[in-house]
Amino acid sequence: MSGPTDPPLGLLVTRSARTLDRAFDAALAEVGGSTPVWLTLLAVKTGRGQNQRELAAVIGIRGATLTHHLNAMEHAGLLVRRRDPDNRRVHRVELTESGGELFLACREAAVAFDRQLRQQVDPGRLSVFVDVLDQLRRNVAPESERPRGPLAPG
Repeated sequence: MSGPTDPPLGLLVTRSARTLDRAFDAALAEVGGSTPVWLTLLAVKTGRGQNQRELAAVIGIRGATLTHHLNAMEHAGLLVRRRDPDNRRVHRVELTESGGELFLACREAAVAFDRQLRQQVDPGRLSVFVDVLDQLRRNVAPESERPRGPLAPG
């Protein structure tokens, strides 16, 4: 039980998440990416999002937001969208050679960022921390809203 002077857990988590999000986005920006671009590249590259509807679900964003990102990424030459020959309403998303190169650069940046985060953190404490974060998420997220992306816990 927290005392009257303890900051609320939600505030601590939110502040930390914002700081980490900005730092991660900055690390990706150094190689020409961003968090939405990285998540899109990752989902397409791993085959977890082959069409726009699947991508939106895997990444955890609304379709209109995804369309905005895909338009920009297509314009930048990172991906192509093609109509599915079996269902003309469905757009298949594929990486271009440039998209594959950016995927590799973002992957290296993400791995380096993860390594930085893990510095001087005891693996046992980190394991407990991950379990606590997962429990906090489960405490507030109804089943229908739980993350389903490539990095979501199983």
